[in-house]
Amino acid sequence: MKIQSVVAALILGGILLAPAFAENSQSGQNSQQSKMTTCNHQASGKTGDERKAFMKACLSAAPVPAAAHMTQQEKMKACNTQASGKTGDSRKAFMKSCLSNNG
Repeated sequence: MKIQSVVAALILGGILLAPAFAENSQSGQNSQQSKMTTCNHQASGKTGDERKAFMKACLSAAPVPAAAHMTQQEKMKACNTQASGKTGDSRKAFMKSCLSNNG
């Protein structure tokens, strides 16, 4: 009898918690979809290796905090920090995107 009660409690708990897990996974997915849409829009006009490098940098970058309220010098510093580890065309494309981002 005790095993049946435990199993019933686990099943009921799983049913009650399922919507909470679904909301968390959907919000993460929507965030990633939003980022992909934004990066795709910013990459319009780029082709080939330039586009690949830009998309890689854009999708892997953390958002610049409050870019609309930052001075150009603050924005440059923040973008420079985020671009660490990137070199060549990838860094150039990332910096261009990051500095032109208006929020």
